[in-house]
Amino acid sequence: MKEINLIINGIEAKGFDNQTILEVAQNCGVEIPTLCHDERVKMYGACGICTVEIEGSPRLFRSCSALAADGMMITTDSQRIRKNRQTALELLLSDHKGDCRPPCMLACPAETDCMGYVNLIAQGNYNDALKLIMEKIPLPASIGRVCPHPCEDGCRRELVEEPIAIAQLKQFVGDLSLNESGGIERDNTTIPLSGMAVAVIGGGPGGLSAAYFLRLKGHAVTVFDAMPEMGGMLRYGIPEYRLPKALLQKEIDFIKNTGVKMRNNVRICADTANTLNDLRKEFDAVIIAAGAWSDLKLRCKGEDLNGVMGGIKFLLEVATGHIKQGDFEGKKIAVVGGGNTAMDACRTAVRLGTEKVYNIYRRTKNEMPAEEIEILEAEEEGVIFKNLTNPNEIVGGGEAPAGNPSSKTVTSIRLQVMELGEPDASGRRAPVPVEGKEEVLDVDMVIAAIGQKLNPGGFEALELTSRGTINADENMFTTNLDGVFAIGDAVNKGADIAVSAIGQAKKAAEAVNKYLYGEELNPPARYLVKDEKTAEDFKDREKQARVKMPHRSGNERKADFKEINLGLSEEAAKKEASRCLECGCKDYFDCKLIKYANQYEVKPEKYECETCRRTTEQEIPDIIQNPNKCVLCGLCVRLCEEDVGAGVLGFVNRGFDTTVRAAGDITKCADCGKCAEVCPTGALMKANQA
Repeated sequence: MKEINLIINGIEAKGFDNQTILEVAQNCGVEIPTLCHDERVKMYGACGICTVEIEGSPRLFRSCSALAADGMMITTDSQRIRKNRQTALELLLSDHKGDCRPPCMLACPAETDCMGYVNLIAQGNYNDALKLIMEKIPLPASIGRVCPHPCEDGCRRELVEEPIAIAQLKQFVGDLSLNESGGIERDNTTIPLSGMAVAVIGGGPGGLSAAYFLRLKGHAVTVFDAMPEMGGMLRYGIPEYRLPKALLQKEIDFIKNTGVKMRNNVRICADTANTLNDLRKEFDAVIIAAGAWSDLKLRCKGEDLNGVMGGIKFLLEVATGHIKQGDFEGKKIAVVGGGNTAMDACRTAVRLGTEKVYNIYRRTKNEMPAEEIEILEAEEEGVIFKNLTNPNEIVGGGEAPAGNPSSKTVTSIRLQVMELGEPDASGRRAPVPVEGKEEVLDVDMVIAAIGQKLNPGGFEALELTSRGTINADENMFTTNLDGVFAIGDAVNKGADIAVSAIGQAKKAAEAVNKYLYGEELNPPARYLVKDEKTAEDFKDREKQARVKMPHRSGNERKADFKEINLGLSEEAAKKEASRCLECGCKDYFDCKLIKYANQYEVKPEKYECETCRRTTEQEIPDIIQNPNKCVLCGLCVRLCEEDVGAGVLGFVNRGFDTTVRAAGDITKCADCGKCAEVCPTGALMKANQA
């Protein structure tokens, strides 16, 4: 064995003449990617991604099999090498099937690890479930109540019977952490300050979450909000019967106790002492999470009459106590709109003592964007649905109110009867008027809940989109002003669900942190392997009914603003969580294949072809085999034969049908689990791990 000297990436390195280039590089701290190398087995070079350049040679060499030599000049990273590795990875991925992450997580705008915390709940491990949720959502009890749970739309349990009640399970864990007898606590460790400060404009779910995540990174954060109390739309736009404000305040207090400063009754605008420019001078960075507080207009005759109000304005008036229970007794109200805000307005009006509440929507009930449960519960509470109708005119009469002589009071609303025509750009069938057909309703008030928008006052220096929202980068949330970021309902496409703002808050906090430390603001590559499943894939699963959330009856609940849902018991929560199909890969965080796939920005779609779907089996004791994830690196086969001496595993079939299976005497299996430990893709996993 002779000592040799060589150059790796321009730096002198020492090794021995019986070592491979890969071994010398690793000993010198230079990483060369590989899927098929292990020091316990002979060199093989199956994966083809450990290639390097040797000066003086026109070809690339596989570093795991090429021996190092004295005087070699080696390059481990160049455009040519990266392209070669990218191609090798793309070919491996072209026949790699599975789910890197579960579809529920991919459907969640905050990318919450739903599968992870649901499984922890099934095991009764509520502390770790809470920690996992709060990595992405610092308001779990509140969001668990109000989120329309897109995660459940992605849940594959629906292919068996019904999706998992993911949002309700989030609420269950969140409630435990707020209950003194719940037995679990939120981590309130105080992070030392970095010396840098960030201002957050807006104390809604997005702003509060951004502040929380930035504080966890050590930055001093101050949240400015125009309202008397923090919470944004969670406090002023979501009715008490859906989200008790005392509970919301507990979650806000937790964020505050991490060291976040909160300043209320502070409006950021040009004609006050607090302008955007002032904040830019005082703070190292600014995040705008102002929300969308202005209601969209109906654009029909009579909408300026006394008694016409926007949905957000109406809910705000109720939340602040300007409209009280009993104020609308005996009145008839029409609420225009088909979303959750419209349902909130309808159901709030019922609780105010209204004689009749009509919901006006131009499509059928099936096309309403509101959650199905919201529509059902509104019906149970007495809301009258007038579908396939659209306001033609709001009619006024009587004396004009004092101070507003041009505006009379609403007396009725004329509705154009509609029918569904051809699908529009959104894929829904477009409503078209039925000529000559109208309906008139006698009403005292009309609430327009058809959408909301940003009030751009105070943000004049920011570039706006054609929608009137702040133009922010879709990935890093930067604006046209240096050091100013924007998230939530105020940006790009406009108003969305709360969990979307929270998801953006997490990403924006990462971007701001990079900005503060002078790092490049480039979004990380995000490639994931996704699989398609059908009901046929789960035909052997036992059908189990979804646990039902206990709730108050319609007649009881419509008389007050007390919370409707009563929460899941521990027994019910564990039972519901145990229905999870565990779709995502449990080896994801240790998977070398996906790590390298993102490092080399793969696009394997170009090599897509018809492939076999192989059956997942358990031929070897305590080892789950998933041949669809296997990339035929051969590590398990060689380790079993060369290191363990059992020779149980082997390659079966040839060509595209080749797979790794138990090809030898299974009784010789040493039950060591080394084959699973060495697998770079999760194709082999220990049964207790899977």
